[in-house]
Amino acid sequence: MKKDQKPSSDLRDLLRIKEPSDRGGKKPILKKTHFTIWYFVIAFLIIVLVQSYFTSRKAEDVISYSEFKELLRTKKIQELTINPESINGIEKTGRKFQTVRVEDPDLIKELETHQVKYTGKVESKWLTNIISWIIPLIFFFILWRILFSRIGPETSVMSFGKSRAKIYAEKEKKITFSDVAGIDEAKEELKEVVEFLKTPGKFQRLGGKIPKGVLLVGMPGTGKTLLARAVAGEANVPFFSISGSDFVEMFVGVGAARVRDLFAQAQNHAPCIIFIDELDALGKARGVNPMGRHDEQEQTLNQLLAEMDGFDPNTGVIIMAATNRPEILDPALLRPGRFDRHVVVDRPDINGREEILKIHAKNVKLSTEVDLKVIASRTPGFVGADLANIVNEAALLAARKNKESVEMADIEEAIDRVIAGLEKKGRLMSKKEKEIVAFHESGHAIVASLLPNADPVRRISIIPRGISALGYTLQLPTEDRYLMTKTELLDRLAVLLGGRVSEEIIFGEISTGAHNDLQRATDIATSMVKEFGMSEKLGYVTFEKEKKPLFLPSSLFPTREYSEETAKQIDEEVKKIIDETYLRVKEMLMAKKDKMEELARLLLEKEVVEEADLKKILNLPLATA
Repeated sequence: MKKDQKPSSDLRDLLRIKEPSDRGGKKPILKKTHFTIWYFVIAFLIIVLVQSYFTSRKAEDVISYSEFKELLRTKKIQELTINPESINGIEKTGRKFQTVRVEDPDLIKELETHQVKYTGKVESKWLTNIISWIIPLIFFFILWRILFSRIGPETSVMSFGKSRAKIYAEKEKKITFSDVAGIDEAKEELKEVVEFLKTPGKFQRLGGKIPKGVLLVGMPGTGKTLLARAVAGEANVPFFSISGSDFVEMFVGVGAARVRDLFAQAQNHAPCIIFIDELDALGKARGVNPMGRHDEQEQTLNQLLAEMDGFDPNTGVIIMAATNRPEILDPALLRPGRFDRHVVVDRPDINGREEILKIHAKNVKLSTEVDLKVIASRTPGFVGADLANIVNEAALLAARKNKESVEMADIEEAIDRVIAGLEKKGRLMSKKEKEIVAFHESGHAIVASLLPNADPVRRISIIPRGISALGYTLQLPTEDRYLMTKTELLDRLAVLLGGRVSEEIIFGEISTGAHNDLQRATDIATSMVKEFGMSEKLGYVTFEKEKKPLFLPSSLFPTREYSEETAKQIDEEVKKIIDETYLRVKEMLMAKKDKMEELARLLLEKEVVEEADLKKILNLPLATA
C-alpha cells in the first residue's frame, strides 16, 4: 500500500479566575471537594437520629396494658391522663408510668368505679411535622446548593445566560509572535491588528475605523488559535476565549443571552480581544433547516450579528474567529463591517517547517547529527501540529530506548509512525501473503523510480502499520508543489497502479490489497475529467459547480448537475485514462521483471529497503543532497 503523503472581582468569580496571592506572587491552590454517596448516607443517619430524639416518648416506666388493668383493680392508681394513643399515669406511691392505649369500652366505667381521677389530652403534632418534613427538606436543599457550587457556577440555574468565555489577563499571557513560526504572511497581516489595539489614535486621526473582526481560515493544526493568542500577547490586552459550541444549549434563548453577556464583559474591559474558536459551530448559514423553524442556533447567530453591528468600533474590542469550514458560514458574518479581514493560515513551506521544528525542539535534547532542514524537506504538507507531534514522538522513542539524546533515526521512525501508523511486528502473516505484499510494494517502487515526474522513493517496507496497511512505499517530494501538470498526474496514477499490475504479472491473479490504491487512482482520474478539464473528448469544461469544503476531500461531497449522456461520457473518459495508464505500467514492469523479483527478495529478507538499495538494484544514480 502506498502512502503519500486581569478584570473586576465579580467577573473573576464568574469566570473562576485564579488571582495571584499577596504573598510572593504565588497563586493559591484551590482544593477540590469530591462528593460521594457516603455524604448522603451520613446525612440520612443524622436526620433519623434527630427525628427519633424529638419524637420519642419519654416516660419513667413503660408497662403493658394488662399490668395497667391489674393496677386499676388493686386501686394503686392515683391519677391518669388519657391521650389518643397512650395512657400516662401516676401511682399512689408516686411512680410514673405509661402504657399504650387499647380499645377498651369499659375503661371509663372502671375508672369511675375505682374513683380514679382522670383527664383527656389531645397532643399537637406541628412540631413533629416540622421535624419530619421541613427540616430534612431544608437540609437537602443546603446540601444541593453546596454540591453544585463545588461543581461550578455554570451549573447554577441563574447562570445559564452567563458567558462561558475563559479570560486571560495581561500578565497571564506568555505567547507572542516569537512563539509562532511558519506562517509569516498571516503574522504580518495581524501585526496591523496589534497596532490598532496599541495605538488606535494613529488610525483614527485620519478618520479610519478599527476593523471589527478578523477571521482566521485554515486547515486543522495550522496554528489559528495560537496566532490569536499571540496577537493578544503582543498587544498586552485581555483575551476572551470561547468555542462556538459553548453558546448553544438545550434551553431556548440561552445562546443569545450568552452572546449579550460576552460582549458586555468585553466592552467593560476594552481594549481587548474576543476569540471564538470553531466559528462554524455557531455561524452556519441560516435558512437550511428542513423544518423551516427559527431554532436556537439561528437565534444565537442573529444575536451575534446584532452585537457586532451594535458596539462602537472605536472602543477597542476586536473579534477574532477561527474556522476550517468557511464555505458553510452565513454570508452576513463575512460581509464588511463584521469580519472585515480574512486571514488565510496556510500549510508551512519548507522554510516554515524548519522554523516550526526549531521552536518545538527548543526544549528537546537533540543529537549533533540531527539536521532540522533535512527533516523539514521530508515532511511536505505537514502542519504545525504534525511537526510538534513528530518531535514529541521522537523524544518518547529515544527515552524508551534509554538514549542520552534524540537521534536522526528516532525522528525518521516518528515520521513513519505519523504517516503510516504504528509498526505491528507482532502481526503474523503467512509466507504467501508476505510474498504478495513484497511484490506489490516492489511494483510501486519501481514505477515511481522510473517515471521522471514521480516523487522519489525514500523507503519501502513490508512491516504492517496502522489499521490496515500491510506495507507501504514512502515517497517524499523534493520541493513543495502548488500546481500539477497533466503528465505529473498521469505519472502519479501510474505509481498507484504499479502494485496491482505487479501482482498480476507475478502471480497471474490479483488480491484485495490494492483497494486503497484503486480508490485513489479513480479519484485522480475523475478529478482530471470533471474538475481540471484534462479530457480531449469533453474539452475545457468543468462539471463541479457546487461550492465544496476547502479543507476536506471533495470525494466526501459528491454532486451532479449534468445530463445522463454527459455522465456516461465522463465515465468513459475516466475508464480510458485508467486503462491507458494500466497498459503503460504493465509494459514498464514486464521489462523490469527481473529487477522487481530481486527487489521483492530483498524485501522478504530485510523487510525494509532504503532508497540507496533500491537505486543500486535499478542501476540509478544516487541523488546528491
